[in-house]
Amino acid sequence: MNIVVFGAGGRAGRQAVAEAHRRGHQVTAVVRNPAGHSGLDDVRVVAGDVVDAVSIAHAAAGHDAAISAAVDLSVPPHDFFTASSRTLAAGLAKAGVPRLVVVGLASIMPGPSGAALMDEPGYPNEYRSFYLGHAAGLEELQTCDLDWAYLAPAGDFDHDGMRTGHYRLAEHGDPASRISYADFAVALLDEIEAPRHHRAAASVREV
Repeated sequence: MNIVVFGAGGRAGRQAVAEAHRRGHQVTAVVRNPAGHSGLDDVRVVAGDVVDAVSIAHAAAGHDAAISAAVDLSVPPHDFFTASSRTLAAGLAKAGVPRLVVVGLASIMPGPSGAALMDEPGYPNEYRSFYLGHAAGLEELQTCDLDWAYLAPAGDFDHDGMRTGHYRLAEHGDPASRISYADFAVALLDEIEAPRHHRAAASVREV
C-alpha cells in the first residue's frame, strides 16, 4: 500500500513510519520542516501542514490510507485538534484517500464506569484542556465521511519499551496500562491493513 503519515517526526509518527516500511509499504512521511528530520530514512519525506486542507491533499495524493499522529503544542489544544480533524477530512477526501487512522489519547476513552477516563475518580486532570481538545477533535472526526479509526493507548506510552509485536484491544481505559510506541505502531498498521470499514475508537494495551 501507499501510506501517508502526518506528524511523522514525533515518537508515535516515527514508529508508524518504521512499522509501515518494515511491512513493505511505500511511505510518505509528512512533517512541518523536512530539514529537521533527517532520521526518517528510506521513506519519502515532504513538508506539510495538518491544519491546511490544500497541503494535506497535495501530500496525500496517490495514497491508499493515512495515519495522523500530529500535534502542535504552540496553539490551544481545542483549536488544533478540531481544525486538524476538519482539514484531514477535507484534504484526504479531495485526494481520494478513503482511510484514516488517528493516534488518540487515553484520557477521553471510556473508563471502568463507562464515563471518560478523565472523569474517573482520582484521575489526574492538570492537563484537562489538552484532554478536552482531543475530545473535541474526535467529535469533529465523527461527523466526517471517511472510513476512520481512532486508536489510543489504554493508559500511556512506555517511553523505554521495546517492540514485542503483540498488543490487545482493551475493554476500557486503565491509567496503569502501558504500551511501547513500537507495539502501538503495530496496532496502527494492523488497522490500516485490515480496515473494518467502520468508524470507531478503541484503546490498545500490551498483552
